[in-house]
Amino acid sequence: MIDLKDVNKYYKTGEESLHVLQDVNLTIDKGEFVAIMGPSGSGKSTLINLIGFIDRKFDGSYLFEGETMEKVSDKELSSLRNKNVGFVFQNFQLIENNTVYENIELPLLYGGKNFSQTSERVLEVAERVGLADKVKKHPKQLSGGQQQRVAIARAIVNDPKFIIADEPTGALDSHTSKEIMEVFQKLNKEGATIILVTHDPDTIKYCNRLIRIIDGKIIGDEVVAK
Repeated sequence: MIDLKDVNKYYKTGEESLHVLQDVNLTIDKGEFVAIMGPSGSGKSTLINLIGFIDRKFDGSYLFEGETMEKVSDKELSSLRNKNVGFVFQNFQLIENNTVYENIELPLLYGGKNFSQTSERVLEVAERVGLADKVKKHPKQLSGGQQQRVAIARAIVNDPKFIIADEPTGALDSHTSKEIMEVFQKLNKEGATIILVTHDPDTIKYCNRLIRIIDGKIIGDEVVAK
């Protein structure tokens, strides 16, 4: 599904050029649950911005489902991102004034659905993440773990081709982190392709594969022992 070949990424700061991704070769197949792990500044965020169609300025080749991304326009890239990628962030990024239902519904409305077409899908997804009884509440009425479940529901409501979860347990305690990782594991078993960015070794056991990155280079690619 995702195929990066000889990808290099540079950031220019004044007269200097910073080499943040170095000769990255990476293939991720449909249905995988991949962890990307590395210290701060290792290039994790840059890599997922590229994979998630946020950043298109790089050297090398990115093939998505066999189609090259190099000559895609910004408008096409935005459309690709909205249709194919679900994002989950460490700080949830929910709209505080909206209910759980409304937060989950937003991607459907952005995708062109009208209010009469969204109800069944929103309620179905809320149930999948264990929030069927919370749809009328607002984020501030929920625990951190419940807010992250809302964010996961919002990420999957459009049935994306893959999910990028960027440190999704970073703001949660260990018990809640375990619950959230079990939600991701369940989604993966149901067929979701998940790319998890993490620095927490406890989250790795839920994944099938571990990519290690340091100083912009992939230094390890291994199957996670079960």
